[in-house]
Amino acid sequence: MNGKRVKKKSFRKQKPGTIARLRVVARPGSPTRGLVLAPGFAAPVALGRGGIRHDKREGDGATPAGTWHPLELRWRADHGRRPASGLPLRRTRPDDLWCDAPSHGRYNRPVRAPFRPSHEEMWRPDHLYDLVLVLDHNQRPRRARRGSAVFVHLAREGFEPTAGCIAFRRADLMRLLARIGPRTALVVG
Repeated sequence: MNGKRVKKKSFRKQKPGTIARLRVVARPGSPTRGLVLAPGFAAPVALGRGGIRHDKREGDGATPAGTWHPLELRWRADHGRRPASGLPLRRTRPDDLWCDAPSHGRYNRPVRAPFRPSHEEMWRPDHLYDLVLVLDHNQRPRRARRGSAVFVHLAREGFEPTAGCIAFRRADLMRLLARIGPRTALVVG
């Protein structure tokens, strides 16, 4: 060695016990209901009213097929305790929105009220977004009309179809959140 320090690269490792890969499949004969499967984990989910599609388009109601990764977890602190998770956490605030206007520069990005272009309300009265797992679907590169606001969130009673998201029972999602991290792959289709 010549006396110079060599800077080592640090690689973010998954915690032991973290699920590396989840598989999301539609139930045979029921394209809007599915299962999420991983070693030691299985749960029923609601899928988009358009089923799982490889050619996702804005407003088609389909859950996009592909491999997605969680970016962050948002939660309503007024509707429950802070979830245990290895993901970056962010509290949802009353003025949080998500832009779903394909022609806007903030398309498929979080925005704040007041915001006139088309958007999704993140502070919802129906509790579906009390826990929201933001996925990297259509993030990099971001393409207009290829789908926005595709999340993992809480399911409606009876697992009614979503607008394209993947929806869990609260207990199942809480159990899953404790076992996933930023490198977990969510394989849909």
